[in-house]
Amino acid sequence: MPEFRYIAREFSGTQVEGTLTAGNQREALGQLSARGLFPIQIAMAASSAAHRDNKRRRVPARVLSVFYTQLSDLLRAGVPLLRSLDLLIRQTRHVTLKMVLQQARDQVADGTRLAEALRQHPTVFSELTISMIRAGEEGSFLEDALQRIATFTEHQEELKGRVIGAMAYPAFLVAVGSLILIAMLIFFVPKFEPLFDKMREEGTLPWATTALLTLSSFLQSNGWLGLVAVPLSIIAARKHFSNESGRRRLDELRLKIFGVGNVIRSLAIARFCRVLGTLLHNGVPILDSLRIAKDATGNRVLSEAIATAADRVSSGRSLAQPLSECRHFPLDVIEMISVGEEANNLEMVLITIADKMERQTNRQLDLTVRLLEPLMLVIMAGVILFVLLALMLPIFNSSSTMWNARRILGSCVGRVCQNLFPPHPVRHTAVQFFSVLR
Repeated sequence: MPEFRYIAREFSGTQVEGTLTAGNQREALGQLSARGLFPIQIAMAASSAAHRDNKRRRVPARVLSVFYTQLSDLLRAGVPLLRSLDLLIRQTRHVTLKMVLQQARDQVADGTRLAEALRQHPTVFSELTISMIRAGEEGSFLEDALQRIATFTEHQEELKGRVIGAMAYPAFLVAVGSLILIAMLIFFVPKFEPLFDKMREEGTLPWATTALLTLSSFLQSNGWLGLVAVPLSIIAARKHFSNESGRRRLDELRLKIFGVGNVIRSLAIARFCRVLGTLLHNGVPILDSLRIAKDATGNRVLSEAIATAADRVSSGRSLAQPLSECRHFPLDVIEMISVGEEANNLEMVLITIADKMERQTNRQLDLTVRLLEPLMLVIMAGVILFVLLALMLPIFNSSSTMWNARRILGSCVGRVCQNLFPPHPVRHTAVQFFSVLR
């Protein structure tokens, strides 16, 4: 807990200074009042300010994965939780993680559960991690839950590395191509505008060229708006999605993204089935298991749907029927859950569903990652092709017009030469020359 430095007066008027430990400034004021002191000044101590700054920092996923694995191994070997935390605090070299573990260890020593102690550091431990640790504590399988979190974290980092590796080359091309495109629109395209003025007045300018010239004019006059709008949009989006309703809308949007939404839904359902099956296997009642496992999805929309299903299960209905009504679970998963309930083997069926969905999702992710690079290249090629066509179409049209005019002029002059001049080799040569122009 943070420390506060205070300056206060006693009833006698004597000024005193000191430090105290409290959860927040209000609690510190309450402690001073209980001591009969009148606070004059109170502020967080420098060391606690450093704690607060460290809480805002993030810990790399690879460091967290090692921590989860080591804690799981220690607990599985029979080492008590407090002793395991002490050992990991001494071993870790990451300053932020060391500080966070020290605070969590102190809270656990005071009787707080590990999940609740880690929940105080949302920038380090995700909601999914807290939910799975909580499920492990409730079901007495904390070692398996920590190992599952470590595996999931490693898989997430591996997937992120594959996506970044697949996107590195296309992203470089898009970045360089975008800079070149913007430079062309601002400095190069305006030089063509005088050539197209006559066609614009006649109404024969192609729509692609008109759109390109309009965009070029906008960037020249209002290009600075983009430099201001992009960071402001990012800040506004982060603020909008920082509260509970915004996070729910973001989770709902993730499920609707074409191609990616199905992957996110499948992974969330697989986590839910695995946690629920493990809880049931360890003897936790189904209502308590549903209450804990719904948070393991990592998606608020799915968690609300599962919570609604849990309420209907409490009224005596089976689990498969309310899950099918929420329209987020695939039909084959619903059918397998229904069969598992009828055969009184639901926990094993849920684990089987989780394994199957994870295998299918991994194959789908591999395919999606492989398609990212050619998709980005096709998009970039399409943009470049549009710019080239927008600049070349008026030139092609004007060349065709000049060619038709030359044919008409050649035909007229040839006929005049044939009718006005007498037969002569010179006349014959002139007629043939202008005939070629036709």
